[in-house]
Amino acid sequence: MESIVQYFETIPSSHRSLILVGGIALFWIIESAVPLFTFRASKWKHAGINIFFTLTTIVVNFVLAFILVWSSDWVVANNFGLLQWLDMPLWATAIAGLLLLDFGGAYLAHWTEHRVPVLWKFHLIHHTDQHLDTTSANRHHPGESVIRFVFTTAAVVVFGAPIWLVFLYQSMSVVLSQFNHANITVPKWIDKPLGLIFVTPDMHRVHHHYRLPYTDTNFGNIFSIWDRLFGTYSQVDNRKLVYGVDTHMELDDHQSIGRMLRIPFERSSTVDHELDQLN
Repeated sequence: MESIVQYFETIPSSHRSLILVGGIALFWIIESAVPLFTFRASKWKHAGINIFFTLTTIVVNFVLAFILVWSSDWVVANNFGLLQWLDMPLWATAIAGLLLLDFGGAYLAHWTEHRVPVLWKFHLIHHTDQHLDTTSANRHHPGESVIRFVFTTAAVVVFGAPIWLVFLYQSMSVVLSQFNHANITVPKWIDKPLGLIFVTPDMHRVHHHYRLPYTDTNFGNIFSIWDRLFGTYSQVDNRKLVYGVDTHMELDDHQSIGRMLRIPFERSSTVDHELDQLN
């Protein structure tokens, strides 16, 4: 356990980039072998759009990274936050910390984005994707990347997460997000026991169905426990799913980068209708 702590305390940026790129490459290959849906569009063009948003997410996180590092260093130096107050062995700190950061930085952030209209307008860009695959994992409007960063930083402070735990959480979050967005067929005998702990593709794909109430279920990223605990878990035959957002099904809504960047700032009848649904 100590070697893991030492590694993630000083993990090089090149290794973090390798985790991101390696995960996409791995699940891309698996998608080619055992896809759930046959792509009706150009897989490369679709990936290009999502990689653009992945790069904007990287830029936002890189620019703001010093805040996250400073926050983590501060809680440790000042013995602040839940994990700093509990006297637990290292392995227990790792498990509890990952669960708590996943709750505050992912589940709570995601749930809130679906409840607060102004936040939803940024998050719906992620939902406009009508051809879900592993590249969809980081399809986030730059504004949403900032929103997610705020929630993650708040979770680090509230829970008192040391920097090794923050980097371990972020690495797991990247890989699990790529996994649960992947267009792959997972055998039931694997999916069922795995889904008791982790968010699987069969579980998360329900969240990307184009209509409510399914859009407002299965918010988890790493662990499935939060959806089960808070009553937001649902199951649907994935073969019957239709991806997207019912208010933004036009071609430009999911194929035009310029259009997607503008959507959160537009005041249109479709956006008004979506906000009415949320309220």
